[in-house]
Amino acid sequence: MRIGLLTREWPPEVYGGAGVHVEYLVRELRRLAEVDVHSLGGTRDGATAHRPDPRLADANPALRVLSADLSIAAATGGCDVVHSHTWYADLAGHLSALLHGIPHVVTTHSLEPDRPWKAEQLGGGYAVSSWAERAAVLAADAVIAVSTGMAHDVMAAYPELDPARLHVIHNGIDSEQYAPVTATDVLERYGVDPAEPYALFVGRITRQKGLAHLLRAAAELPGQLVLCAGAPDTEQIAAETTALVTELQASRPGVVWISEMLPKPAVVQLMSHATVLVCPSVYEPLGIVNLEAMACGTAVVGSAVGGIPEVVLQGATGVLVGYDEADPQAFEANLAAAVGELLSDPGLAATLGRAGRERAVELFGWDAIARQTLAVYESVLA
Repeated sequence: MRIGLLTREWPPEVYGGAGVHVEYLVRELRRLAEVDVHSLGGTRDGATAHRPDPRLADANPALRVLSADLSIAAATGGCDVVHSHTWYADLAGHLSALLHGIPHVVTTHSLEPDRPWKAEQLGGGYAVSSWAERAAVLAADAVIAVSTGMAHDVMAAYPELDPARLHVIHNGIDSEQYAPVTATDVLERYGVDPAEPYALFVGRITRQKGLAHLLRAAAELPGQLVLCAGAPDTEQIAAETTALVTELQASRPGVVWISEMLPKPAVVQLMSHATVLVCPSVYEPLGIVNLEAMACGTAVVGSAVGGIPEVVLQGATGVLVGYDEADPQAFEANLAAAVGELLSDPGLAATLGRAGRERAVELFGWDAIARQTLAVYESVLA
């Protein structure tokens, strides 16, 4: 079987959960089948890169993405099946299926109808991205959701989809790469005190990740707050985040903001020494960062949205905080209480962290996820 895996992100340009998923899924799939990776962007090792048409350099970003999708579709003729990840590659998969008469599998890492804030980033291109996703999902031979919660969201957004074509395959974790470490040089480099408890946020600066809620909740938190937050969606949200961080740093000590995207070993070190990882997302199909922290032996406080409750077990590996869009102040107060409790009781946090690593290792290995994905390919080729 020859698989065409279509993605926006590929190392070294991996900035979100979808890119992490693709990187590790391909690693495991290549032990089972032939995999051609087609990605957007510049020259890549292990993938064929497709750049947008240079004549669209000043066009809406969504149009530039679709021009690269045309290049991908033209290159997938020798594949038996194509598998696209996120709207950036979905139209490439849809066109590949039409052009070459091969099955198309879509993995939904998020849904455009559930991310209206993308209009801030794409303008009218948000209508284009929404159209591309809808066309691909409804025509796909199989649709994979990364959590049961995500599967419910898929059917709510696209009720025309035949439920028989929808499969749930969770994100995974490499528990050898993501494992507790003792080194502290990264902490020292950025001014984090290893001897003092700290809460950690790791994620992009986007409305989805709820960073603003955490910053508003953190004024009275004990210990330190470490923010690994970069790659803002827009200049507006970058400015808003800067203002909130500056205000927080003026009101209390121990707030460290690391704005560059750190390499994996550095993130593992920060996670390993954190008392608690905070995932305040307002929308999260699964939240792979929670798995990463759990594998590093760190307790998690996460919002009870999307697929997070399928990963973080309330009271066993972390704490879940209810989110109501109509009452953000209550969410922020409850978030502060949950994080504050663990920062004040590192022993409890350590107990939750140990249980989290056991859960990550036992249930979320990439080898099993690759086999489940291969079974979906075989089903659409049957």
